[in-house]
Amino acid sequence: MSNLNEIQRASSEQFGRQSRHYAKGHVLENVDDIRAALKHIPLPAKAKVLDIATGAGHTGLFFADLGHDVMLADIAQPMLDRALEAAKQRGLKVQTRLHSAEELPYPDKSFDLVTCRVAPHHFSSPAQFVRETARVLKASGQFLLIDGTVEDDQPEVEEWVHRLEKLRDASHNRLLTPGAWRGLCANNGLRVIHSDVSAFKQPDLNWYFETAGTPPENRKQVLDLITNAPESVRRFIGLANEDGKIVWWWQRLTLVAQKG
Repeated sequence: MSNLNEIQRASSEQFGRQSRHYAKGHVLENVDDIRAALKHIPLPAKAKVLDIATGAGHTGLFFADLGHDVMLADIAQPMLDRALEAAKQRGLKVQTRLHSAEELPYPDKSFDLVTCRVAPHHFSSPAQFVRETARVLKASGQFLLIDGTVEDDQPEVEEWVHRLEKLRDASHNRLLTPGAWRGLCANNGLRVIHSDVSAFKQPDLNWYFETAGTPPENRKQVLDLITNAPESVRRFIGLANEDGKIVWWWQRLTLVAQKG
C-alpha cells in the first residue's frame, strides 16, 4: 500500500514488526468483552462480518467460530498472516484483505456487522473510519467498537494518558472520549444502542513495553511520567505497585450502534 499517510505508515510498520507479540497469549485473546457485547447485537444465523484492524484475528475468529462469514482486514500483512495461522489451527475458514481503516474497498451495504477492537486509537482519521463503516453496513447493520478511552470531562487525565501512550508506542494517535465516539456515530447515521465504560487492568508495564517494542529512552520517559503523575491521574487509573510490578486500570469503551 503506497498511498498511506504518515500515521497509517507508522501503524503498518509497527504492527508488522511486532505481530508475533499479538498472537497466542496476548491479553486480547480473552474475548469476554465481546461475549458481553453480543447481547446487544442481533445477528442473522450467518452474518457477513468485517473485522477492521483485526491484528492477530482474535475478534474475527470469535465470530467465525459462531458460524458467521468473516472478513479479517488489517493494515499490516504480518498481522493477517498470524490471523490465518490461528484460523488454520482452529479449523476455521476466513477471508483476509490488506487495507487501512479509513478506506474500505467494499461496496455499499456489504456487511451485517463491522467490528473494531482495541485499534481505533491508532487511526489517522476516526471520523473517516466511522463514515466508511456506516457506508459498508447494510440497513439495520451493527457496529461494535471496543477501545481504550478516557471518560468525558477529564482533560488532565486524557492528556497524561495520551503522552504516556505516544511514548510507549509511536503508532498511537489518540484515544477518543465516549462523547466523541457518540458524536461521530450520530453524524453518520449510526444510532448508539449501547455504550459502557469499564475498568480494564493493564499487565505489568514491562510486558507493555515488550509488546510495543518501546525503545529504552522512551521507557525512561514513561517511568518518569508515572513517578510524577498528578494525584488526579493516580486516583483515576488506580496506579499501583504490585509485587514490584507497575499496574493500572485503563478505561475500556464498548459501544454498539445500529445503522438507520
